[in-house]
Amino acid sequence: MKSAKIFVISILLSSLTLSCKNDSSKNVSYGKSNDKSSLEQSIDRGKLVYDDLCITCHMANGEGVPNVFPPLANSDYLKNNQIQSIKGIKYGQKGEIVVNGKTYNGVMAAMGLEDDEVADVMNYINNSWGNNFGKEVTVEEVTKVTK
Repeated sequence: MKSAKIFVISILLSSLTLSCKNDSSKNVSYGKSNDKSSLEQSIDRGKLVYDDLCITCHMANGEGVPNVFPPLANSDYLKNNQIQSIKGIKYGQKGEIVVNGKTYNGVMAAMGLEDDEVADVMNYINNSWGNNFGKEVTVEEVTKVTK
């Protein structure tokens, strides 16, 4: 009788183990859609970087602080100076810039981001608040930008 119980328990455990076995061919990703493009995924990651490091000065709506921190929303500077914008995020920026007709003369400290984080935050900024620059910023492109 005891051996029959052990046999039944071992059968149940075996079937439970087999039913819980991960089928790697299913490529399951909990909480994320696998249907997103690489740009959409980069934008999602970039929002996290932005919310962590950039939002304090450039605000949640990307409008910055008038006469202090330039806007990123509908920014002609950002649109026309992608390499300089990458350089600013990567290495920091100081000196005069003109954004949407207004002159800013401040300092933006380097954030200490890796190249993939710079690409992600650029993709987020380039596709938010009226910005739609149509091109994905790649890690390779960011890596080529030097001081």
